[in-house]
This record gives sequence, structure tokens and C-alpha cells, in this order.
Amino acid sequence: MSEERLRRVRDRVRPFPDFPEPGVLFRDISPLLKDPVAFRTLIDLLEDHLRASFPKIDFIAGLDSRGFLIGPPLAQRLGIGFVPVRKKGKLPGPTESISYSLEYGKAELEIQSDAVEPGQKVVVVDDLLATGGTMSAACELLRRLKAEILECLVVIELKALKGSEKLGSIPFYSLLQYD
Repeated sequence: MSEERLRRVRDRVRPFPDFPEPGVLFRDISPLLKDPVAFRTLIDLLEDHLRASFPKIDFIAGLDSRGFLIGPPLAQRLGIGFVPVRKKGKLPGPTESISYSLEYGKAELEIQSDAVEPGQKVVVVDDLLATGGTMSAACELLRRLKAEILECLVVIELKALKGSEKLGSIPFYSLLQYD
């Protein structure tokens, strides 16, 4: 991975101090999404990583909502399908659902019961890993469907929050890391 390409992506992540509350430094990917060259570079880097790491992937599973921004173009590049993991109540038909704890309360995620077949190989994608609650819950949903989770993949990892520890033995990759 070239440092120049990585810097092009990193330079488009904007820090917002004291959001959503005092003392938090929010990492905003909006400038990255607005810059077509930087966004294409992001997808290039993620595609290069996945092609080098896995000979066969069946689906990208993207987490509501920013995983929906990264997952579909990445899936298109790889010539595979995209599966949404949504907030509760947003998907039609039979679903699997899970409740999980957040720093500030509880949340629920769902996936359609027929989203993947047993044994299909899935990479789970989101923009950011903080405490790991949402990513861990999504992995549990995919396990219930008997998918083989190859990796959890994010653009940004907030290392100090140790979210990757919640993923246990599931391989994890982050393009950018911040303390």
C-alpha cells in the first residue's frame, strides 16, 4: 500500500472536537465522500487488501448506515453482492434480530433471514470501529445464518476504545488508526 494513497484518504478525514459530547474527538468522513479522487482511492485500497487476503468472497455485509456508503462500491469492484445489516424495523420479510448495548443505551440490528446461505463467505464493512458493539452484533447475526465471516473491515479504528477485542477470533482490518 503506498503511503501517498493512504495519505490522500487520511487527509480527507476531518476531526471534530467535542462532538457528540464534550471530550470526544469525532472523525468525520464527509470530506472523504465529497472528494471523488480520495473516495476512489479509499475503495482502491480496500479492494487491494481484500483481493490479496481472500481468494473467494461471496458477499460484503454493510452496517447501517455508513457501511452502506463503502460496501456497495467495494462489492461492485469485487463482482459480488452486497447485504445490508439494518436498524430494526427497516427490512421487509422474515428477519433475524439482535439487541446490543451501546455506550449510551441499547440498539437493535436486523438482517433478512435469507440474506446469506450457510457457509457463504462474508466480509463485514463499516466506516468506523469504536467500542465494537455494533460490529459484534452484526457478526452474531451472520453467525446465526451460518455464514463464514472472513473479516471485519473498517476505514477508521479508534484504538483506545479497544473495539476489536469484542470481535474475539474474527479477523479485523482497519485502514486508518487513531488513539
